[in-house]
Amino acid sequence: MAAGLPLAAHYKGPLEMTLEGLLQHIPEVPHDRICIVPLPGTATEDDALHSKERLGFICELIDGTLVRKTVGLYESALAIEISFLIQLFLRKNNLGRVAGSDGPTRLNPGVLKYPDVSFFSWERIRKHPLKRGSGAVLIPDLAIEVLSKGNTKEEMDRKLQDYFASKVRLVWYIDPKTKTARAWRSLKRCQEVPADGSLDGGDVLPGFKLNLAELFASVDELQ
Repeated sequence: MAAGLPLAAHYKGPLEMTLEGLLQHIPEVPHDRICIVPLPGTATEDDALHSKERLGFICELIDGTLVRKTVGLYESALAIEISFLIQLFLRKNNLGRVAGSDGPTRLNPGVLKYPDVSFFSWERIRKHPLKRGSGAVLIPDLAIEVLSKGNTKEEMDRKLQDYFASKVRLVWYIDPKTKTARAWRSLKRCQEVPADGSLDGGDVLPGFKLNLAELFASVDELQ
């Protein structure tokens, strides 16, 4: 991009759309997280992959629209702790690889997500080897989202649909507000995990358990 030129100067598209129309393109996402350049409905995977260097923050791609990923310091610390615990488990149980929140994964054409934590089994990695500097073609076996204040129920419901439509096997939503979690094995199979309970890796991460009380205790000093 040429120095000194705003992003809008590089966009060529249907500028006759109204602002209200742009913001309603993805109604389940708060308006302040929808990027209007490139115009909603016209953004590409390349725009999402380079959003941090161009816009200063990571954006996911939904229906051709860039949506700013929201995360706070506490939520980020939780995600890193989860990644660390999974990585420790994988050193003893060589089942695959774990990735963090800045690792993109292409779920379907036009849908690029940045799960807070992702686990990829060796079986999936062999089919689509990880490459440097690109969005992952392979789909994670496990996708983990740490909920932030900016996430709406409608947004997370849509994200859940996207995950399972692309053959993610297990999805965990971790709620820092209640210190509880939900585990989905399908859109119709949800397990509520209380604050004193543990998430179970099941047949995705056999033998792995994530104790919620211990997880939150490890980062509570940041609140």
